Amino acid sequence: MKPSIQSCITVAGRVLLSLIFVLSGLNKIANWSGTAQYMASKGMVAVPFFLGMAILFELVGGLSVLTGFKARWGALALVLFLIPVTAIFHNFWAFEGMERQMQMIHFMKNLAIMGGLLSIVARGAGPGSVDECRAMARFASASKEPAAAATVQA
Repeated sequence: MKPSIQSCITVAGRVLLSLIFVLSGLNKIANWSGTAQYMASKGMVAVPFFLGMAILFELVGGLSVLTGFKARWGALALVLFLIPVTAIFHNFWAFEGMERQMQMIHFMKNLAIMGGLLSIVARGAGPGSVDECRAMARFASASKEPAAAATVQA
């Protein structure tokens, strides 16, 4: 695959993967009381604290993956966030009938998202990311230093 196409696909993948987190975090801010009531209905304690933390994880982690800035850390944070979220809010085993099926779909969706995030943890954000640009700048800077030192010695 051509590098330019691979770069575009990598960026598109990060955009699509991060979108659910960024939009969800913004929606939680816009609908704080509704989200807090939903969390309380699931038996959550310290709802304001956990709601604030959910917003923080979703926005910071989502933007990290989106931009590719510290993307491995952002993706890891989102995986760690999704583990309890998936178990608490998509506990399909506690339901019957159609609701069980819907919760299982959401549970499996979250597992698939975790898989995509773990790919970023393992391989980095890739082309078109802030991390990649910074690495290229460090490499370019490091490769110029010996040449500059050789010029000074001559």
